[in-house]
Amino acid sequence: MYLSRFIMMLSMTVTMMAISPVKAEDVHSYARLNQVSTPHLDLNLAVDFEARKLKGYATYTLARHDQTTQLYLDTSDLTIERAELLVNEQWQPTKFTLGDVHPSLGRELIIDIGSVAKHVRIHYETAPSASGLQWLTPEQTAGKQHPFMFSQSQPIHSRSWIPIQDSPALRLTYNATINTPAGLLAVMSADNSLSDERPGTYEFTMPQPIPPYLIAIAAGDLAIKSISDNVAVFAEKYILDDAAWEFADTPAMIEATEAMYGPYRWDRYDLLILPPSFPFGGMENPRLSFITPTVVAGDRSLVNLIAHELAHSWSGNLVTNASWRDLWINEGFTSYVENRIMEALFGERRANMELALGYQDLMGELERLPPKDTILNIDLGMRHPDDVFSQVPYVKGQLFLVYLEQKFGRDLFDKFLRQYFDDFAFQSISTAQFEAYLKRELLDKKPNTVALSKINEWLHEPGLPEDAPKPTSDAFNRVEQQMQRWLKGGQLQTDEWTTHEWLYFINNLPLDISANNMARLDREFSLTQSQNSEIAHAWLKLAIVKKYEPARERLRSYLLSIGRNKLVSPLYRELAKTPENLKWAREVYEQAKPGYHPLTQTVNEALLYGEN
Repeated sequence: MYLSRFIMMLSMTVTMMAISPVKAEDVHSYARLNQVSTPHLDLNLAVDFEARKLKGYATYTLARHDQTTQLYLDTSDLTIERAELLVNEQWQPTKFTLGDVHPSLGRELIIDIGSVAKHVRIHYETAPSASGLQWLTPEQTAGKQHPFMFSQSQPIHSRSWIPIQDSPALRLTYNATINTPAGLLAVMSADNSLSDERPGTYEFTMPQPIPPYLIAIAAGDLAIKSISDNVAVFAEKYILDDAAWEFADTPAMIEATEAMYGPYRWDRYDLLILPPSFPFGGMENPRLSFITPTVVAGDRSLVNLIAHELAHSWSGNLVTNASWRDLWINEGFTSYVENRIMEALFGERRANMELALGYQDLMGELERLPPKDTILNIDLGMRHPDDVFSQVPYVKGQLFLVYLEQKFGRDLFDKFLRQYFDDFAFQSISTAQFEAYLKRELLDKKPNTVALSKINEWLHEPGLPEDAPKPTSDAFNRVEQQMQRWLKGGQLQTDEWTTHEWLYFINNLPLDISANNMARLDREFSLTQSQNSEIAHAWLKLAIVKKYEPARERLRSYLLSIGRNKLVSPLYRELAKTPENLKWAREVYEQAKPGYHPLTQTVNEALLYGEN
């Protein structure tokens, strides 16, 4: 980037840079934010598909908070070529050192910044094995003509493609210049153009301060289709029209959320549909949510995932957890807001079904996880923050807010949440900060409603409190009645069933269901061949347990074609329970591995090879 443009763009971020640094300690980052923080980043990167690398430089604006003369950054598998300081409008080399490799944290990068420099630049390149990037060959894409690359930075994988203060306690704005090979379109969690032109050089600006894990990039053979004035879909052509139809309710979701919790503050809300190897259902990268194609079901039955990623625009992107032990502040709030969006648009019946399914998933996790991992404000210690991701921060956090809503009443609790989003907008907070705010703004104003000891039980004790909400659904009660009749030889009346009823039915079939009844179900409803990824997942998991061999080839193709961890990891976990299935699962995994994201590889190799 030319120096004049660099200096000009800095002026756009002055108002955002006034936010003081968060003082919460983050054991998963080498950054010393209370000494020097980096409120603005300028990126200049070239995308090299042949070498599977990003190469270029990162330029930071420095905010000094004491007299230190060193800047501490996080890196992982980065090659640092040189560091420079901007002194008298000239870039001058400066010394840097790299620490030892830590198995979770990567390497500390320490740069000498003197006492007066306001800007530092780091020239570097990524490794082909960068944990936060996936590189797909043309053959691994739908179009088969061009390669594809995308990032997944949460929780601490930004440091694998940017030398950065990789802590959610940091808020920074950024600009970027990205160079790609001819014919490819680059997009970022920033202001993406809707132009079909592909000049090979792309300029981006993110003027709102975000945590580092929300910096995102992708490049591939993408097409664009607008849904409304401020919502568009980016995707490979094969799925573009289907995705635009599937997610047509997104503008209405934005309006419903604004009515409850205040204005949407990120200008546009676009969706990038990634290849099936994307390891998550979605990633809430601001302005451009990354979405798995597995939710393009053809009947809009899985759009609660879009509601979830959109909800992060308030809970997570706007108000962020200050460390990864506080993840529930992101995901619990977001799961709550997601369900409220679904209720506003699709009614209480559907929202109740989704809440009840989440509760069932949580109960399964509570049985599987050690008690210390079922605490909302979890003590991770030096474990990798990937370990914090379970149903606990999502659903237990959601139920905590449902509990507060029931105790204080929806009207009052909605006013509290709206004020909470306003008061902490564009800030990162800890559980302790939330507790103090909750006490001041809700508990003290409505005394004798909820005791502080109960708040402590929710946040700091394992499991669920005895008086926790236990979501149920009348629709599922009717499914249960049908199931019992069917098990006695009756017929299922499924014409009005949605994906949610099917999931409840399959997930609650007795484990001693006979082989004949498995075959009967499959014959009548073709569950083995279901193209709904969630229904297929539930059925294939049951098929593993019941040794239903007619589903084995479909299980193989499913594991080979989908890289979403929520869908593949439970299947590998179930397969790993018997020696025969473990051997088969390892064979399938080795075939699938080249198409899996590094994060998917890490999770499933722990399941399949953990004892080796």
